[in-house]
Amino acid sequence: MTNAAQDLGLGLIPAAPEGFRSGFVGIIGRPNVGKSTLMNQLIGQKIAIVSPVPQTTRNRLQGILTTDTAQIIFVDTPGIHKPHHKLGEVLVKNAQSAIGAVDVVLFVVDGTEVAGGGDRFIAELLVNVQTPIILGINKIDLRTGLSRSQLDAIDASYLELAQTHNWQVVNFSAVAETGLDRLQASLSENLDLGPYYYPPELVTDQPERFIMGELIREQIILLTREELPHSVAVTIDRVQEDAKITRVLATIYVERDSQKGIAIGKSGQMLKQIGSNAREQMQKLIAGKVYLELFVKVQPKWRQSGLRLAELGYRVEE
Repeated sequence: MTNAAQDLGLGLIPAAPEGFRSGFVGIIGRPNVGKSTLMNQLIGQKIAIVSPVPQTTRNRLQGILTTDTAQIIFVDTPGIHKPHHKLGEVLVKNAQSAIGAVDVVLFVVDGTEVAGGGDRFIAELLVNVQTPIILGINKIDLRTGLSRSQLDAIDASYLELAQTHNWQVVNFSAVAETGLDRLQASLSENLDLGPYYYPPELVTDQPERFIMGELIREQIILLTREELPHSVAVTIDRVQEDAKITRVLATIYVERDSQKGIAIGKSGQMLKQIGSNAREQMQKLIAGKVYLELFVKVQPKWRQSGLRLAELGYRVEE
């Protein structure tokens, strides 16, 4: 891990001070409970897609939070759900494998709903996990309009879940940024004494190309909503850095000609809007000007093909 971080060209990793804690925290939960928003807020920078559309996280994305006393490496996983195609199977397997490969598991749930079958399914996956597990109840800022009986039912359902498995519970809102200090402290306390795994200035182990592709895919999801999201993949084909501007060439892959028409839009307006919005986000990422050129290609049934998934960057992670 140390060598991989040093290969990123960010310099030597310093020696950790006495009492320093470090380790990996797996963020798991059902789709759309706010896992990516939470990680972005904790590390203080946007590196993961945030969308109202469920099942938009596809890769195990590591975000890195370094404080004076700890380094927490967050592993943001795809939402655990019943898969309906080969891509879904890959995503769920990757999420499940992350559970056994971290030092602490943060199980995030939606604090505006009672614990459901999906939450209990995930709880069953955690029964034999030996690492500490924290039940994180998110979206508490949205509970103000609920009745007392609704709140009591929600709290009772999660209290039962936590007590059954002897889990610590932390309430918070990722969007409103309330309760995050307590959550961060709880995560740090559950980590062992350890070194810096990455240079303190690093916020993710993913290359800029990956983040750029995700920023494009996010805009497709936000602008097309239910028409395209899960049928879309993005590749960054070329990045050319000049003195005054970074030129990015990217391809959007869809499964059908009709979807290509949606992505391009009337007179190319949808593609233009996707590119404009994504370019703004990229410029924040690299702190400089970006020229973005997008193409749309049809790749039939790419979500059903293990070979096509691998070509587009989706592999089962060991």
